[in-house]
Amino acid sequence: MTRLRWHDIPAPVRAQIGDVLGSPVVEAVSQSGGYSPGSADRVVTASGRRAFVKAASPAVNVDTPHIHRREAAITAKLPAVVPAPTLLGAVDDGDWIALVLEDVEGRHPATPWQPRELDAVLDALQQVAEVELPADVPVIDVSDALAGDADAWRSIDLDALPPMPRGLDAWVRAQFDGLVDAAARGASDARGDRLVHYDTRADNLLIRPDGTVVLVDWPWGARGAGWFDALSLLINVRYYDPAADVEGLIARHPVYDGMPAEAASNVLAGFAGMFLSSSLRPDPPRMPTLRTFQRDQAIVTLDWLRERWQG
Repeated sequence: MTRLRWHDIPAPVRAQIGDVLGSPVVEAVSQSGGYSPGSADRVVTASGRRAFVKAASPAVNVDTPHIHRREAAITAKLPAVVPAPTLLGAVDDGDWIALVLEDVEGRHPATPWQPRELDAVLDALQQVAEVELPADVPVIDVSDALAGDADAWRSIDLDALPPMPRGLDAWVRAQFDGLVDAAARGASDARGDRLVHYDTRADNLLIRPDGTVVLVDWPWGARGAGWFDALSLLINVRYYDPAADVEGLIARHPVYDGMPAEAASNVLAGFAGMFLSSSLRPDPPRMPTLRTFQRDQAIVTLDWLRERWQG
């Protein structure tokens, strides 16, 4: 991925970011990680104030400005009890959009995941799942977000499906109708009234020096089942360690209480279809690693789902 740097942002936009912060930016350090081609900088102003700034325009990637605008709208309305960065302001000239956020002192979890950090993240997700979601937070229903997953499966040409490790491509062909049906059921299974981050991965999490956890990047925020984020996090856990005992985590951590086993499998079937169908598309501009990442996530999710269905 080729990420924009601070000085790639037009000078008038940079000046307006300084206005939001009350002083011009004099230092910017680009942050690695993630899959957006827009800028991502930890900045310091002349007065010493710190912030995190992300910015993009349609010329960078046609979808990224829309994603940033969604994130700004959602983050501005999140209840204070949600462990998320505060939105300090936004600059939007109709072309460029820049989000100015609290600079969180923290680091991403170690990968492969370490037990103590994983427990801390699951505790944070339980905290989010307990939030009573105000009506004015502009999120969609998880069921609407997942509604296209069955169609994603149907869009896959099984004859052109590339080989996958451990015979997964043959398993997909053999189980195709069941995968489509499960994905369709998953959309309704994930309904709920809890706040959902929807994109819980190591690169969207920060661990502060005191061990507490902050969830960053909220453009996909939704309303759904309280266990949804904790389930999707386990895809990331298995991504970094295929032998991780994710079923043991489900059995012992209270964030999974009340999660029906079949519902979890149905949601995983939906994720697998979304990842796999997306991985077969052409590379989006300036994001050459995204399709490989989506394919790898599809393989991880299908492996896990096959284990569940055969177990």
